[in-house]
Amino acid sequence: MAKVKSLSFSVLPSILIINTALLLLCNATEDEKRKDYIVYLGSLPKGDYAPSSHHSGLLQQVLKDSPAANVLIRSYKRSFNGFAAKLTPEEAQNLARRKEVVSVFPSTNLQLQTTQSWDFMGFSEASTKSPRMASDIIVGVIDSGVWPESESFSDEGFGPPPKKWKGACHGGTNFTCNKKLIGARYYSQRPYHVYDSARDDVVGHGTHTASIVAGNIVEDVSFYGLAKGSARGGLPSSRIAAYKVCDAPDVCQTSSILAAFDDAIADGVDIISISIGWHYGVPFEDDVIAIGAFHAVAKGILTVQSAGNDGSLGLTGSVAPWKLSVAASTLNRRFITKIVLGNGKTLVGASLNSFSLNGTKFPLIKGEDAASKQCSQGYARSCMSGCLDSNLVKGKIVICEDSSGGDEAKRSGATGVITPPDTLDVHYVVPFPQVSLGNGDFSEVKSYADSTKSAEGEILKSEAINDFEAPTVATFSSRGPNAIAPDILKPDVSAPGVDILAAYPPILPLTGSPGDSRRVKYTIMSGTSMACPHVAGVAAYVKATHPDWSPSAIKSAIMTTAWTMNATKSQWGEFAYGSGHIDPTQAINPGLVYEASRDDYIKFLCSLGYDADKVRTITGDSSSCPAGSSKGSPKDLNYPSMAAKTSSQSESFEIVFHRTVTNVGLAKSTYRVNISSSPKLKIKVVPEVLSFNSLKENKSFTVTVAGGGLSTGTMESASLVWSDGKHSVRSPIVVYNIGLKQQEHTFALVKRRIMTNAERFRGHLTIDVRCPWWGMHEESVVHGFMPCGNVFRLGACGVPCRHKFIRIVSSILIFTSSFIRN
Repeated sequence: MAKVKSLSFSVLPSILIINTALLLLCNATEDEKRKDYIVYLGSLPKGDYAPSSHHSGLLQQVLKDSPAANVLIRSYKRSFNGFAAKLTPEEAQNLARRKEVVSVFPSTNLQLQTTQSWDFMGFSEASTKSPRMASDIIVGVIDSGVWPESESFSDEGFGPPPKKWKGACHGGTNFTCNKKLIGARYYSQRPYHVYDSARDDVVGHGTHTASIVAGNIVEDVSFYGLAKGSARGGLPSSRIAAYKVCDAPDVCQTSSILAAFDDAIADGVDIISISIGWHYGVPFEDDVIAIGAFHAVAKGILTVQSAGNDGSLGLTGSVAPWKLSVAASTLNRRFITKIVLGNGKTLVGASLNSFSLNGTKFPLIKGEDAASKQCSQGYARSCMSGCLDSNLVKGKIVICEDSSGGDEAKRSGATGVITPPDTLDVHYVVPFPQVSLGNGDFSEVKSYADSTKSAEGEILKSEAINDFEAPTVATFSSRGPNAIAPDILKPDVSAPGVDILAAYPPILPLTGSPGDSRRVKYTIMSGTSMACPHVAGVAAYVKATHPDWSPSAIKSAIMTTAWTMNATKSQWGEFAYGSGHIDPTQAINPGLVYEASRDDYIKFLCSLGYDADKVRTITGDSSSCPAGSSKGSPKDLNYPSMAAKTSSQSESFEIVFHRTVTNVGLAKSTYRVNISSSPKLKIKVVPEVLSFNSLKENKSFTVTVAGGGLSTGTMESASLVWSDGKHSVRSPIVVYNIGLKQQEHTFALVKRRIMTNAERFRGHLTIDVRCPWWGMHEESVVHGFMPCGNVFRLGACGVPCRHKFIRIVSSILIFTSSFIRN
């Protein structure tokens, strides 16, 4: 039986909280022992087969007294075979021993990973209208639901759904599909069952991502005047099928996710976009998204997934080579918020502030000077909950030394708040005038407040300016290397994921802050969740242009035509952005593609050391592995990028990659190779010239990379480009010596520093450390903390209690990385 995995929700880190209490459940009844498990039976048998009857029969054989109907949650019977059920550990083990059962593993919770962007990439509205087959493309969005009444999903001008569509509109209560939003399903189960419709998009996440990937062109959209223009998806004329798998903001059951894949594949979608994922790399046999995506690719469907939001301290959880994994990067537009001080100085900070103080300056007061009776000045300095005296802050702008202090300042009746930054490159919608200032400017404001009793200031409404450094990978975006398959470079590409304007349910509050009654149809969010549908939209565009292309060809086209990014501006270089930033206009004409079939992926699994039984846990059929050395090497998967991990620090190394390209450009063409490399690497390509006489012709080549020893914690990179004068087919090459123990060491340092500073939070903090991190001991996990009222919880393993997340306070930790909803 598969090992139990703890999952977590990616958040911006905050102050640490640590809890050593254990809740011991004694004398539990049989029902109390039952947990949700997924029983995976592999591929659907051919011929006459009654899956529901088979599933019930299997269950009944391991149940003692309960009828199978009482514990069966759902059956997977459309695209692959299996079921979800409430089982005791003993029942799960008994099922796992049965010959027809491929694997049994717990159903757990995964996390959501949370206008200008298309134009920034040179992808004009005219481009998105060009493919003749665009209206036949169906994008399946597996997410938190969708608001069907949004203008982004209007079916005006659309004809009937494509004939290949085999889905249904099972969206639940008050849900109506149309010729644009052609299908919907929702998956709910107790104890999380709260919603009975796919329209219950509890955080607006699914509505936002669906409109990015394939939303209509909607003119004159903005967020209170910010980012004004046309909102549109990557392929506006395509269709959308929504699969709601999240019952609460951070409760996305893996059993529901697998059910969504089962349905989406059978429904006939062309592309799957899923902005949900793990906090870390999970073995493929335990990863429901990897399993679902494997069955999808076998049916010609590409799955695009967000890389995760754990920043440079974390590793991406999207690691399977048959998925397209997406990092988040910035746009050439940045939002700023200014504060004008009474001494005439204007400081520039960050937030998404839609409020104006109409030219009026208000008195400034530091949090510690407005402490309530029940709190010390230390707590009030950070504006912790209940620690500000309303009589002292009313009508004033409070200076809080914690980035989450805005909530308490607003509750206490302040006019505005000044805080340190949550993160370097993300701006949050705020419920009242608020600005986050960098350390130097924040110190200047405090000094100004100390210098005079009449200190005052005015927080201005946010404005947009040009960001000439874009694109750079966002600090929150998860990095490589790949923890499960070290010779596969992940993430694959980068795409816009910072400050993205897209559709939002108008019934939801903007911030969740008490008294914030604003409602909007479009709002701004950030995360790899927003980057993922940008790439899924491009994949849909490529599929519409080339309907006969395989998932690997589409993926290759997107990767090899990506913009080269500047490694000095994005920490960890290729481990941050993979092949580079997507270029939609070039992706439809790559020249050459790297193809990989289902059998290639099976051989890849064998090369990782999987035996036939373990391969079967993913493929679900009778696939077998070749014997001995014929299993090959993982790095020889015909992947568009090339990566290899070496452990040599002093000895020289020589690494050989084998690749094959397929001609999809000009029938008669000649490509010559060009290498751009670090001086520490010597690269040889054989042959150096590839000549083609027809389309779909294949040519193979080898790449030999040699060098001296790499110091621990270092990487060297290069790029290989095949060019025929018209097409440039680029592949990054990465050789590295980075081990997971280094991440463990980093987190140990984090823990020590936090514990050193935790004393001042005593009475307000609970330490909650509950999940292993890349196999580390639980006590060494320090990651992603967030506020829950007066208690702080470890967001990496706990269920978050609110929508807004903050980063670790600089007085505790000084890190540039940050974490945000995927």
